[in-house]
Amino acid sequence: MNPYDLIPLTRPDLQAPPLNRGSMISRPWSGFWNGFLQSLRALLHPPRRNRAEAPLQAWETAATLRRRALGAGILFSSVLAGWSQWPQNLQGLGALLGWTQWTLFVLLFAWVSAGFLTAVLGFWVQLHPDPHALAVPPSHADLPLDPGARTALIMPICHEQVRSVFAGLRATCESLAATRDTTLFDVFVLSDSSDPAILAEEQAAWRELHDQLGHRLNLFYRVRARRGRKKAGNVADFCRRWGKDYRYMVVLDADSVMTGSALTTLVGLMERNPSAGIIQTLPRSVGLDTVHARSQQFAGRVTGQLFTAGMQYWQLGESHYWGHNAILRIAPFMRHCGLALLPGKGNLSGEILSHDFVEAALLRRAGYHTWIVPGLEGSYEQQPAHLLEELQRDRRWCQGNLKNFRLLWEPGFHAVHRAMLLTGVLAYASAPLWMAYILVSLSLTALNPHTPLLPTLWPVTLSMLFIPRLLALLALFKRGEQAKFGGTSTLLASAFTEATLSLLQAPLRMVAHTLFVLTALTGFRLEWKSPAREASTLAWRSTWQHYRGLFLIATGGLALASLRGPTLMVDLLPIALPWLLAAPLAIATSHSTRFLKMRGLSLLDIPEERRIPSVLRRAWHYAGLQPLPSGVSARFVRSGTGTQIALDRAQFLNLSR
Repeated sequence: MNPYDLIPLTRPDLQAPPLNRGSMISRPWSGFWNGFLQSLRALLHPPRRNRAEAPLQAWETAATLRRRALGAGILFSSVLAGWSQWPQNLQGLGALLGWTQWTLFVLLFAWVSAGFLTAVLGFWVQLHPDPHALAVPPSHADLPLDPGARTALIMPICHEQVRSVFAGLRATCESLAATRDTTLFDVFVLSDSSDPAILAEEQAAWRELHDQLGHRLNLFYRVRARRGRKKAGNVADFCRRWGKDYRYMVVLDADSVMTGSALTTLVGLMERNPSAGIIQTLPRSVGLDTVHARSQQFAGRVTGQLFTAGMQYWQLGESHYWGHNAILRIAPFMRHCGLALLPGKGNLSGEILSHDFVEAALLRRAGYHTWIVPGLEGSYEQQPAHLLEELQRDRRWCQGNLKNFRLLWEPGFHAVHRAMLLTGVLAYASAPLWMAYILVSLSLTALNPHTPLLPTLWPVTLSMLFIPRLLALLALFKRGEQAKFGGTSTLLASAFTEATLSLLQAPLRMVAHTLFVLTALTGFRLEWKSPAREASTLAWRSTWQHYRGLFLIATGGLALASLRGPTLMVDLLPIALPWLLAAPLAIATSHSTRFLKMRGLSLLDIPEERRIPSVLRRAWHYAGLQPLPSGVSARFVRSGTGTQIALDRAQFLNLSR
């Protein structure tokens, strides 16, 4: 019998355990310039290391050496590029434009170099395991967990597509209920929804979930009365009410799905690493069937893993936190991660939006570490269904990262987390820098037709952008994993398809991110809306209205370029052509890929689609996306390492073809 017998949903706040209130106090921020001065004083007069302090761990020493080598590589390549492109024989307005072009090129080359070197490191790590990384021990499933390691599995939601959200949660809970450590976990759905129809749907879905699994798991549902500070506020509210009841919490997004094995492994890793404040999984993107979503899934599964391995190589225990599919140590999180408002007015003040980067920095300041475990299987999420939905998400992330820049010099932040805050800004600010570089180059060409639009190092720059894709493929081939992606020919065709789509979409993202940065800096109001969790094909009329401005600009630009000769037109085509094709490209990639499979083409396949994990199969079935085969039902299978929910292997092979 569930220890918390639930009463009818007349008051949603009663569907929760008894309150055990704790505090989560936020400290005021020091401010950008005040923090800069404090950090400068600390740099000029560093405190002496206390002999009583614990010596640096081996991974910390290795990380310091690796970061210095990475910084030296970026600096050397940038200086070399700047020296080779040094402006000469420029006067007047041409000199101003020339030096501006040179400055932008050096900055952008440094940014590209950082990504390239990270990918090279990732290639090395994928073939030579890092002895300093946090790895999943081979015998983790046989290790018992401390009965006191109580863990809350929390899913904050707000105006989501209820059926798909609860389908994924049900699959996760079923997998968790089949483990031997079920009693350590409580599951919370924390709703910020306010629409009565959505609330009614959520409550009905929760009732159904509780009826099915309430005898095996404690399942709770709560609606916040005061919905301030979005997801971060919802998580903080949970911590204040019930955080003292738990040692850990695992945060899920509305599209998250995790296996019970992954959840118990995360708890085990936290138990064996008491200095870890956060352990972040690498969620595998899978679920939607549109061309765009599957292209992004393929890119994340191939090239994305390369970059993650490279970041892990130089970050180690001071890694990223992405806000979901991760486990956190609750006591230090409550003590140190209260988020004060950013002072002032405008879009870059008020609530912290990209709270995950800041929370990792705050925990590191308090002496706790953040680790990524890419090798942990059983953690999944979804990609946006189409390009416009992706850009809507990027708009929120852009403003959140720009806000975080105000915390760059916050006293006590580790240098690695300062670098993360800066790279979070550059991930979007690089777009207006590229746009400015193109406009300045066009202006120079207009002043002097003999001035080339593109620098002599442009082929090198393009190579540094595309070599990571080749390294990712090479790593797959060297590990013999091409069969998981449909074989060598299918893998190569998929890689070519994804690279082509990425090349066509890059100019569209550049324009969108430039607009996002400008609107965030100018105070344009931001609409916060949850992304769709189910695929929907874009309509021609609305998509054309969205992109017709780009079409007109590209048409006019090519017409003007034709007056200066065919060379300039050819130089502009890599940017102008995607702008001309923006609407049909967005619409075409929002369609399902079923038509490809019907013709025997298995492009953009990832391993999770060719042999679908049980937890995903069930989530898709409960969402109504894919029926289970006749004669197959939920059942528990006991193996040598524990109990899990599964289908027969032969059934999986048939289903995943």
